[in-house]
Amino acid sequence: MNNGVVVIGASAGGLSALESLLVELGSCLSYPVVITKHLAPGDEEGLLKVLSKTSPLAVSIAYDKQKMTNNHVYLAPGGYHLQIEDRETLSLSIDEAVCHSRPSVDVLFQSAADVFGKQLVGVVLTGANRDGAEGIRAVKQAGGITLVQNPKTAEVPIMPRSAIATGCVDHVLDLRDIAIFLKAISLKAISL
Repeated sequence: MNNGVVVIGASAGGLSALESLLVELGSCLSYPVVITKHLAPGDEEGLLKVLSKTSPLAVSIAYDKQKMTNNHVYLAPGGYHLQIEDRETLSLSIDEAVCHSRPSVDVLFQSAADVFGKQLVGVVLTGANRDGAEGIRAVKQAGGITLVQNPKTAEVPIMPRSAIATGCVDHVLDLRDIAIFLKAISLKAISL
């Protein structure tokens, strides 16, 4: 059973941001990392290929009813919402798009908030729409920790600014500082 989870949402500019973040995270985390990046169906293989080459962590495309393990990165496949079903299991759905997106950051974050509550960290990175803002609100209302990439250093600042506008963001950080924060959680310096 997982004691906590980190969920990350990204859109436009997200490939570069995710590469940088995953490299900085290193190879020893005490929780799974679940990522939704806006993708068209079929584009997930390219994302997987790039992130698998650069990340020291194991990276895979999530599938329905997959069990999560610590120290592993799960990517939403294009055309499906990725959700946290319970403390061990991921699920996929083809429900309506949210903010014109499937996969949607809001859907992932809201499902994770329902399951993990205060043992959750939600991170919104670069992007060009407001997907993730309602997800950040759900994480905060459930008692989780909310991080947002500094809009001044994001390739596209609309998603970070939309999340910040909710008033539910704990920390606005540059990518390197997000990685430092997440590693500190892994080292138990900050408890989930």
